[in-house]
Amino acid sequence: MTNKFEAGQIIEGKVTGIQPYGAFVALDEENQGLVHISEITHGYVKDINEHLSVGDDVKVKVMNIDEARNKVSLSIRATEEAPKKPARAKKPQATFQQENDTAGFNTLKDKLQEWIDQSEKK
Repeated sequence: MTNKFEAGQIIEGKVTGIQPYGAFVALDEENQGLVHISEITHGYVKDINEHLSVGDDVKVKVMNIDEARNKVSLSIRATEEAPKKPARAKKPQATFQQENDTAGFNTLKDKLQEWIDQSEKK
């Protein structure tokens, strides 16, 4: 198996099976590998069936070859360019200007005399 494939290699394959944890992809008549659910596409994948179907031709990258277990780890996501993150809009900075002594937050002591004066006028 390892004579045909090596880590980093990009190969065309065919989806042969889908499980909740990933998709099996045939690399040739004798070998297949697993694309883990986290390697299907960029972003969160809730249901693999929304992205792949049995029989789909896919481009995969060989991520790892475990000779002892005869397993090949594959990634579809690694063959695609990552989507660009939208630029975050900058929040406007608040500026505070106190126009006069009566604007804004004042202590009770500061406002008390003003309230007394207002109530005497009425």
